[in-house]
Amino acid sequence: MSPMDSELVPSALAPIAPILRVANEAEKDNPRVAYLCRFLAFKRAHKMDPLSSGRGVRQFKTYLLHRLEKEETQTRPQLAKTDTREIQKYYQKFCEMNIREGQHNKTPEEMVKIYQIATALYDVLRTLVPPSKVDEETENYAKEVERNKGQYEPYNILPLPAIGIKPIMDLPEIKAAIRAICNVDNLPMPRIHSISNFSHHDPNVITPEYRDKSINDIFDWLASVFFFQKGNVANQREHLILILANMDARTRKLGQYEQLDNGTISQLREKIFKNYRMWCDYLRCKSNLKFLQSIDRRQLELLYIALFLLIWGEASNVRFMPECLCYIFHNMASELHGILYGNVHPISEETYQSSSHGKGSFLRDVITPIYDVLRKEARRNKGGKVSHSTWRNYDDLNEYFWSKKCLKLGWPMNYKADFFVQSDEKQSANMRRDLFAVGKMKPKTNFVEVRTFCHLFRSFDRMWIFFILVFQAMVIVAWSPSGSITSIFDADVFRNVMSIFITYAFLNLLQAALDIVLSWKAWGSLKFSQILRYLLKFAVAAMWAAALPIGYSISVQNPTGLLKFFRSWGGDWRNQSFYSYAVAIYILPNLLAAVLFFFPSLRKFVERSNWRIINLVMWWSQPKLYVGRGMHDDTFSLLKYTMFWILLLVSKFAFSYYVEILPLVGPTKLIMQLSIDTYAWPELLPNATHNFGVVVAIWAPIVLVYFMDGQIWYAIYSTIFGGILGAFSHLGEIRTLWMLRSRFESVPRAFRRCLVALSKEEAQSSQLVQDDAADRKNIAKFSQVWNEFIHSLRLEDLISHWERDLLLVPYTLSSVSVVQWPPFLLASKIPIAVDMAKDFTRKEDAELFKRIKNDEYMWSAVIECYETLKQILTDLLDDQDDKLVIDQICESVETSIKRRRFLSEFRMSGLPMLHDKLEKFLRLLLDDYKDVKLYKSLMINTLQDIIEIITQDVMVDGHDVLKKSYPYHSDDYDKKKEERFEKINITPLDNESWMEKVVRLYVVFSEKESAINVPMNLDARRRITFFANSLFMTMPPAPEVRNMLSFSVLTPYFKEDVLYSAEELKEENEDGISILFYLQKIYPDEWTNFLERINDPILGYARKDRMELIRHWVSYRGQTLSRTVRGMMYYRLALDLQCFLEYAGDSAIFSGYRTIDRSDVHNKAIFDYSQALSDLKFTYVVSCQVYGAQKKSIDARDRSCANNILNLMLMYPSLRVAYIDEREEKVDGKSVKVYYSVLVKGGDKLDEEIYRIKLPGPPTEIGEGKPENQNHAIIFTRGEALQTIDMNQDNYFEEAFKMRNVLEEFRRIHCGRRKPTILGLREHIFTGSVSSLAWFMSNQETSFVTIGQRVLANPLRVRFHYGHPDIFDRLFHITRGGISKASKIINLSEDIFSGFNSTLRGGYVTHHEYIQVGKGRDVGMNQISLFEAKVANGNGEQTLSRDVYRLGRRFDFYRMLSFYFTTVGFYFSSMITVLTVYVFLYGHLYMALSGLEMAIIGNPAVNQSKALEDALSAQSVFQIGLLLVLPMIMEIGLERGFRTAVGDFIIMQLQLASVFFTFQLGTKAHYYGRTILHGGSKYRATGRGFVVFHAKFADNYRRYSRSHFVKGLELLILLVVYMVYGDTYRSSSLYLFITWSMWFLVASWLFAPFVFNPSGFDWQKTVDDWTDWKRWMGNRGGIGIQPEKSWESWWEGEQEHLKSTDIRGRLMEILLSFRFFVYQYGIVYHLDIAHNSRSLLVYGLSWAVMATVLLVLKMISMGRRKFGTDFQLMFRILKGLLFLGFVSVMTVLFVVCGLAISDLFASILAFMPTGWAFVLVSIN
Repeated sequence: MSPMDSELVPSALAPIAPILRVANEAEKDNPRVAYLCRFLAFKRAHKMDPLSSGRGVRQFKTYLLHRLEKEETQTRPQLAKTDTREIQKYYQKFCEMNIREGQHNKTPEEMVKIYQIATALYDVLRTLVPPSKVDEETENYAKEVERNKGQYEPYNILPLPAIGIKPIMDLPEIKAAIRAICNVDNLPMPRIHSISNFSHHDPNVITPEYRDKSINDIFDWLASVFFFQKGNVANQREHLILILANMDARTRKLGQYEQLDNGTISQLREKIFKNYRMWCDYLRCKSNLKFLQSIDRRQLELLYIALFLLIWGEASNVRFMPECLCYIFHNMASELHGILYGNVHPISEETYQSSSHGKGSFLRDVITPIYDVLRKEARRNKGGKVSHSTWRNYDDLNEYFWSKKCLKLGWPMNYKADFFVQSDEKQSANMRRDLFAVGKMKPKTNFVEVRTFCHLFRSFDRMWIFFILVFQAMVIVAWSPSGSITSIFDADVFRNVMSIFITYAFLNLLQAALDIVLSWKAWGSLKFSQILRYLLKFAVAAMWAAALPIGYSISVQNPTGLLKFFRSWGGDWRNQSFYSYAVAIYILPNLLAAVLFFFPSLRKFVERSNWRIINLVMWWSQPKLYVGRGMHDDTFSLLKYTMFWILLLVSKFAFSYYVEILPLVGPTKLIMQLSIDTYAWPELLPNATHNFGVVVAIWAPIVLVYFMDGQIWYAIYSTIFGGILGAFSHLGEIRTLWMLRSRFESVPRAFRRCLVALSKEEAQSSQLVQDDAADRKNIAKFSQVWNEFIHSLRLEDLISHWERDLLLVPYTLSSVSVVQWPPFLLASKIPIAVDMAKDFTRKEDAELFKRIKNDEYMWSAVIECYETLKQILTDLLDDQDDKLVIDQICESVETSIKRRRFLSEFRMSGLPMLHDKLEKFLRLLLDDYKDVKLYKSLMINTLQDIIEIITQDVMVDGHDVLKKSYPYHSDDYDKKKEERFEKINITPLDNESWMEKVVRLYVVFSEKESAINVPMNLDARRRITFFANSLFMTMPPAPEVRNMLSFSVLTPYFKEDVLYSAEELKEENEDGISILFYLQKIYPDEWTNFLERINDPILGYARKDRMELIRHWVSYRGQTLSRTVRGMMYYRLALDLQCFLEYAGDSAIFSGYRTIDRSDVHNKAIFDYSQALSDLKFTYVVSCQVYGAQKKSIDARDRSCANNILNLMLMYPSLRVAYIDEREEKVDGKSVKVYYSVLVKGGDKLDEEIYRIKLPGPPTEIGEGKPENQNHAIIFTRGEALQTIDMNQDNYFEEAFKMRNVLEEFRRIHCGRRKPTILGLREHIFTGSVSSLAWFMSNQETSFVTIGQRVLANPLRVRFHYGHPDIFDRLFHITRGGISKASKIINLSEDIFSGFNSTLRGGYVTHHEYIQVGKGRDVGMNQISLFEAKVANGNGEQTLSRDVYRLGRRFDFYRMLSFYFTTVGFYFSSMITVLTVYVFLYGHLYMALSGLEMAIIGNPAVNQSKALEDALSAQSVFQIGLLLVLPMIMEIGLERGFRTAVGDFIIMQLQLASVFFTFQLGTKAHYYGRTILHGGSKYRATGRGFVVFHAKFADNYRRYSRSHFVKGLELLILLVVYMVYGDTYRSSSLYLFITWSMWFLVASWLFAPFVFNPSGFDWQKTVDDWTDWKRWMGNRGGIGIQPEKSWESWWEGEQEHLKSTDIRGRLMEILLSFRFFVYQYGIVYHLDIAHNSRSLLVYGLSWAVMATVLLVLKMISMGRRKFGTDFQLMFRILKGLLFLGFVSVMTVLFVVCGLAISDLFASILAFMPTGWAFVLVSIN
């Protein structure tokens, strides 16, 4: 049994897992003891489940029994003769070796495991050994273990059971926080009854009562009162201690103190209970946060905070209902108040007495009933197959607590209240009780999510009304005789323009009607005042809709038509000013709103006020709602986004007027005046006047473009504004290595300003005084960070050893007189200087030195090499006389320079030879050696050669210098000459700091090529330049680590790849390409660097498994969990380094972070303190939802994932993993499933459980998987901030160093005195190099996460949460529903809803670009399409949501525009773009087939005017949508240069990027529209692996058939029919331009999946794909047949969404299907066989032909089934007769009736769409 086998225990037998773990540990030392442990485990397993009814129990027991039978004979006692003595001896030996001796030399984690083993081992011993045979020594050990094990319990961050076991417990802020929560003085202690003689207790006699000794702090006290779970109590105890410690540290200076600051607890209370106070104010109920004088206020505040945290920590899914938590806390706080002030229960008025501890009644009696309601409602959803309006989601149930009705639930809650009662009907006997909820549906709360496009109008009614009214006004002005915009001042034109208010009235009536209709199913939950408001709104709107037309008709002199009708209502009242007065009164509320628009503070006060008088005034304009009140920014922000939209709207309307509307008016007037009496078919609209059908066909596309082109203008203006903002933010100032080299001198100063924590005094002094010592220290600090950054690049294999050495900066304290720049700046400077000096022909020193000094880096290199070489030679020489020689040589050099005689006293021609010899000498110092004597000999010879070259070839009087070096030994000079420089000291070679000098000197000395291209790797370049550039951007100054905000990182994980297996790396596709081979080809330099790294003997990789290293290398280039975890743990490394730089002394800093002696007592204290602060500030939790199931799974992949996750925990000790554990437990004799939230960490070899909290049920069954996964784990996070990270993300060391800066944004006051609640961060898409598609997606995504979100945050103020890696104000969000929303289907895009929720609840979202996080994206065509489909589905659901409705209605007008065009409006505009093509083609198809087009063009007046063609040309630009790439080009240009941007754009077009984006346009339009009409949204697992396989045609057909292929074929037929029967543009070049865009769209939709398919044009694969597709098409479907196996099964699945759609969706589909009948109706009249007949008989005969063809096909189909097997001859005769009949009929038609060959092809175009229409109608 392997160590992991103990994790395979079935959930029903979970208690025996510790015993099996002990067996695994004992296996190696004593197999017999291991056998005894397994024997006991088997006995207990059989006792727990004797019938083996639990899942997997029988198989497990059978396996264990077979193993026991085998081990019984194979194992024998080793320490004694009997098993009873054997296990006692082993237990004694184990305790002696590991507990008594190991407690001094083992880590706390090891001791935890040892005590767990000892406890379990004694449990085995006590069971197997009779009590009488247990010896005294064993008992003593057992008592010692029992006495001490409390100090070694598993812990998370704080080892609270054993104070002082970790350095964090010595922090004064931790001690003060613990002391605060341990204060239980003056609390009324719960009583426990005496156990003795309890059965004889006389109720009339008072039993002695005693204080419960287990109460050590306020958490224990609250748990004893309210019965919270033990795991929850322990978790929240640590949670509160860490929050208090972190908040208190910022208010204190470093030092010892005992009490928390008075303001710390109050500040935390205000944050925690701000939402609760707002809730109380909203409901007008008194808050139960009561503080009286008779009790310690600090203690009471902590009690309230701890109570809320305990409620939140155990609330499970109810955490998504923040106001429900407020209700629970409200009542429990009331209970707490009653207990504290009199120890009297507030309801029963009886003396309070606690029951036994740990019963879990809070979960059972409070959370579980609410959870059951959630679960039953979720079951009504039926997996997303029913309408949202038929069940209540999280929001509905939470909003129940927005009304005073919730207070009627009582406390304890009345389970018969309407909130809990689900049905008044009984379930049928044959229906499973746990399958679906049945019965009467409860009404929705406040809002109903109905599937209709009307939500777009209802949510953004002001925008649509505005656009419609402006369009009407522009048409009226353009229709005037002059057509000039100034004609609006003409009285008649102005009077006509005033008619827009009639339209306004009818649109308001529509809005009021939609409010009633779409909220109908919520009326049961609405208050009477709300219903009355809806009805009055509708009545008033109807009144105005009637009054305004009447008033307008009165104002017209000679009314006709409808105006005459309305005028008759007005009687004889001739007052012409009535309409003007009516309009003035009508728009008065709008004018008032416009005035208030400029006073956002006043509006915010009015909307947030709970005063009854204000609520009464606001009742009409804006109904009272708990959220969405006062979402107004400061005046300056308002002016910024107002100016943005005014400029945009002016541009849009000017373009629409002069390009779209005005050119079309003239042709329209001509067409309306034409009289057309002849048609090519029986006219569909024979009674329509003014050629109504033609006008609609011409104007419809223009109208659609008008409503869509706002998106294009937004793209243009956001590009301009985003580029300007980016430039002002200093983005792209350092975008190349050349720019970095030119500004590197200022980088250390920028580093100090941004990333070094400075006190106010230090910051001021640094600005006033230039201190050389401070500068050197700052450069040393910069060097530490820079070098760790470079080392991280090397560890990630982005650079080689050589590049690393060039990039490193020395940080050791050195006597070098110049700045020691990194060698990549100094590369080739020494060889150039040597050549310059050698070739210098003049005699003046000044000229030579001037040339060298012109290059600052060359001068620094020369001085540094000279001084460093002198130090190295001095350190190596052991003889003082030899050292004197070196000193004399150096003195001669320096003296000659001072006397300006350097060129005369030294020969420059000898420098090249000296340079070569010195290079050889330095290389020798770096070589490894084994033979010391030989090594010294080589070194001596080289050194002597160097001295000889200097004295004889370089120095003019070198011989004299040598003589001067031996003034006292002139007689022995000749002898000394032979022996000099032979005493060498090689001990400095063992000094790491000294060797770093040698390495640096060698690199500078030997590098002859310029390092301008170092590093070569593009990603390394990007990271270096971005890091340097970010230092010049505006960011908050770095606080000290102790004062920074604490934060957690949370990553949700399901079943994605953790680490690629060896099999996956080697598995080859059909072309023989494996993932490893693929990555070696796309990352050749990184693979070379990897091989160099693992083959370096110094790094010690030789001892590691090579394949394991390769697995990591590959996984770190994929989208794996291991990559994400490695990146996030950089936060920990960065914090450790920051602590070191802040608290280490100067000597330690100059010694170097990597080379410092950590065994030194002082240095060890520094690192212990750093470790403590890192623990205090940072936590990383990965929510591996199914980790528990994966450990127990028999599937190899699941087991591998579990093992890899375990290895991650062992590799990173501070990593925590949370998972949902499913167990089977016996309740009332029945086996039931019980669920737990569990937190584990890495132990010795296995994981170690820290907390276990029972859940009310399966948490992921209610909502969407990902948010539920996050929600269950969020209770284990810590800190004041929370960063959400997806498991396809990465992080970088240099960016982690800026984390404390970005966290300071939470403390900065932003616009309108607001602090952020969400910090948006930019992302780098690291998958761009994988493929061309990945590059397209990378550029698109990069533009969104940079320039896009930059503009959203400022100036538009509508940035939300678009996925990870945003940082949340954790305390704000845990009290307001969490970091995402989870309602099934509607919250499919759960991330953005957290942004909606934060904004609606008064939050503030910002965006920051000086820090970035890596992000992976989908890299293959199918993956990308799945992702786009998922996002489009999510936006479709957003359109229906209450959040979008509330934001759209409660934002001011301009902010609402920003919100629309940046969320659902983008997808609606995409759909309109596609719809414009359809409308254009169908309109012109109608004109061409009806003959109207020919008649119109034939008219001379129209033919001579090209205005019609010019007007229609505008839409082609929008159909292509090329302007949408503008933000991408701008951002690339801003950050990498505009030449690069243009080049990238051209390359993208050559790689068919336009084809790709056009294809994805179809994806967005299809899934967005289908979601709103029918639903069918679901999470689509895109798969994040590498695409190295060829997708078969059948796969592409299944994926894109309905979304692209069918639509593409329809457009293709439209284009063909229009080309054949339309003559409009055949003589015009404009025709080619317009139709080219449509042909391009068709080609993209039909062929893009094949163009971007790997090996898509390989002939053999094409043949294989065709064969596979035919096989798939021919296979029969049926139950259990997967869609991948049969066309029929796929077709059934493809129509699944239609089975659950409502009647509106079905009717819409049927109506849309009728368009296909147009082809047959129009084409049959153009057939030659029709002989130009216009009779309906022709159309009737076409249906007869259609019916005949269908009948023949049906006969063949039935004949094949009935006669194909038994009567083949008859079947063949039947087919022959049919064939002869067909030939005969065709002959008659050709000869007699005049059928032409062209008619056959035309018939195909006519009847094929009709057949498809039949199919569509039938499935609906």
